Amino acid sequence: MNRRELLGASLALPLTAWAKTAKIDRRRLSSITDESGATPAEGIAFAQKHGLQWMEVRAVPGAKRHYADLSAEELKRAAKEFKDGGIKVSFFNSGQCKYLLPGTVALKPRQETPEQRTTRLAREQQAFDRREEDLRKSIRAAQALGTDKVRVFAFLRTVDPAKDMQRIVDVLGPLVKICEKEGIRLTLENEVACNVARCDEMAAYMKAIPSKNFGLNWDALNGKHMQETAFPDGYRLIPKDKLWNVQIKGKSVLKPYSDWIDWAPIFTALEKDGYREQIGLECHIFGPELIAKSHESMVEMIRLAEKRG
Repeated sequence: MNRRELLGASLALPLTAWAKTAKIDRRRLSSITDESGATPAEGIAFAQKHGLQWMEVRAVPGAKRHYADLSAEELKRAAKEFKDGGIKVSFFNSGQCKYLLPGTVALKPRQETPEQRTTRLAREQQAFDRREEDLRKSIRAAQALGTDKVRVFAFLRTVDPAKDMQRIVDVLGPLVKICEKEGIRLTLENEVACNVARCDEMAAYMKAIPSKNFGLNWDALNGKHMQETAFPDGYRLIPKDKLWNVQIKGKSVLKPYSDWIDWAPIFTALEKDGYREQIGLECHIFGPELIAKSHESMVEMIRLAEKRG
């Protein structure tokens, strides 16, 4: 059987066969670098301690620099550190398009002086003008680190996200085209502060930009903060073939917090639906206990995965 025939046979498998290969255990879990350790070495040690094979990247741990801003030589060294530590990079957390789209009106206006407003508007316009350049930097970094998934947002939330959707689609479309040429999957995150926050909004954007290189990063807690029943209602709306990354906040997996979500049935549903990508911890319990809470959250995520096994 040649490669094409093998691929065809795989695609012909029934859903139950796919599900058997999609079991969620610690081999499918990851954690974001800059919330797992104070240095890159500590982040890798975090993964090793918990028996993880994957890490998500964002800022370089202990440095006020994003991986997208590293030089080619620095990226090469970082890639070697991950490889030597037995870790692969699952997801590149870019901050792409996480600002107010010029010409739109923010849902939550800032309390600022006229001078501060002028400065902010200029900063946002500059970010908008260099959006393709910034995306190419993220693509270069992601490729150097061995992942094909780069995160994007749908700009800060406006007073009427539905009305502004076409404008946003017109901006994101060309970015998706760049990713198509580079073999990168541009992955839209639902973020409570942005125009895509709920699962219905995620689904709408997938219909608006029907590219094989445009998919989703789902954060269930962000939807919950928008008064959405993340599971099963929200999850039901997500096009499963477009779901390429899942992120879990510490407060959604640790029971003492009011933001707790029952992840066990979500893991089971993901398996049933043939989800084959990673589930990443973005702890976000900020302060001096951040890394300790990341450890605690990962222990619970592993327990949930293995308890169902």
